[in-house]
Amino acid sequence: MADGLDIDAMIARFRERAAAVKQRPLPPVAGDERAQFVKQAQVDFRDYALLGDAVGAIEEGFLVLRVDLRPADQRS
Repeated sequence: MADGLDIDAMIARFRERAAAVKQRPLPPVAGDERAQFVKQAQVDFRDYALLGDAVGAIEEGFLVLRVDLRPADQRS
């Protein structure tokens, strides 16, 4: 931990955010506004899920988040 940074807790918060996006109800909008809302929800989920799958560490003063993007059957 660097200066009180709890990397595991931070990553857990991103997992929680990804789950919250999946449960986010659609607002009563239609047309272009609805499409934009759905598109933003997809981007938010992807971003939060990626960071939620990370393994974090402090290396030489840098926060390093490693995300394995290989297909599941190619991971070690």
